[in-house]
Amino acid sequence: MSVTLLRTVSSPGLEVSNSARLFDSIRNAKLLGPSKFMSRDMGSIRAKQDKKKRLRFYSLSVNTNYARVGQPGLDGVGNFPLLSNVLANPAAGEVVVSSEQKVYDVVLKQASLVKRKLGSTDELEVKPDIALPGNLSLLSEAYDRCGEVCAEYAKTFYLGTLLMTPERRRAIWAIYVWCRRTDELVDGPNASHITPTALDRWESRLDDLFQGRPFDMLDAALSDTVCNFPVDIQPFKDMIEGMRMDLKKSRYKNFDELYLYCYYVAGTVGLMSVPIMGISPYSQATTENVYNAALALGIANQLTNILRDVGEDANRGRVYLPQDELALAGLSDDDIFAGKVTDKWRKFMKSQIRRARMFFDEAEKGVVELNEASRWPVWASLLLYRQILDEIEANDYNNFTKRAYVGKAKKLLSLPISYARSTVPPPTKVSSAMKA
Repeated sequence: MSVTLLRTVSSPGLEVSNSARLFDSIRNAKLLGPSKFMSRDMGSIRAKQDKKKRLRFYSLSVNTNYARVGQPGLDGVGNFPLLSNVLANPAAGEVVVSSEQKVYDVVLKQASLVKRKLGSTDELEVKPDIALPGNLSLLSEAYDRCGEVCAEYAKTFYLGTLLMTPERRRAIWAIYVWCRRTDELVDGPNASHITPTALDRWESRLDDLFQGRPFDMLDAALSDTVCNFPVDIQPFKDMIEGMRMDLKKSRYKNFDELYLYCYYVAGTVGLMSVPIMGISPYSQATTENVYNAALALGIANQLTNILRDVGEDANRGRVYLPQDELALAGLSDDDIFAGKVTDKWRKFMKSQIRRARMFFDEAEKGVVELNEASRWPVWASLLLYRQILDEIEANDYNNFTKRAYVGKAKKLLSLPISYARSTVPPPTKVSSAMKA
């Protein structure tokens, strides 16, 4: 796959701002028409294929007092042991950092970035749109296209975004589309032709759009978004790394390995979104806890995807379940490929569902910490996605031949429930003097 990157050439000695390069690139992209990436992406989007959608944008950020796994404050773990911060490597005689610690290092960086951008009211500052003659309409069209894609493939979430401020709404649409296009590279109709080199080129495009040099109209929307919000590039790069894992890895030895994969392909979306969704000026949660909550919801959503799509993934030769836990339950890959629901399988699935719900529980605690206008879409998508676990149970844990999904009636019912929850303000901490 060949990718040609658009460049804006400036005269010697003349410094061109990122915003100026951005709008020049938008104009060029408009004149040149859709790129190969854009044509393929939009074509596959319109195809409405019923396939695994690993990165459903239900993994948008939430805020909570969720303590990272292995740290004080995480309750309700059930029978699952907490991950330690470091893992012993007997073979090498050394101690290696766990996946959880690697992810937490990224969380700290993102939290620090946003914290520096917080104003006196603890509200994220949103820069005004850059209005240059002849370019504003092109940028508006780019955002509109992103909104159309979001409305087509994440209807419930899209409806919720309409309550957000225009700036935040458009930015969330832009992030959704980039995530979807990235996922399509390894899960779309041309997935069999995608190579590590193609992902390297996609990452190069990402670097360029963060520098104000978008390749096409859809890139332009995200490029403008990262100019206006304190969005860091690392979660985007990590998502691409998750796509690389899908090209070379089809088994996960333990939950530590699976946790890292879940972060790459879903937890990253939460980290991308925190600066866009905003934090309530009344929130007393730390920025670090906000990001931990975003991560918890992303992990929960991806675990739900995995449990829903066991049969579909098996048909592709993939098993996204921890191998050591399968063995402990007396199961193996052969049992999954056989697709037979047994008592052992039911017991195993109950434990996996319990873990996913634990992450949902921790994520739910923090939705109230969001900016008020951003809570509804998060609540709507969270409640909807969590119900998939209920449907797996209703199917008697047959996720081999039955696909768990939430019906339209339940989806409609979740909207007023999620709206009611979105009106609940952040909790206030009672001082020790008041308690006395």
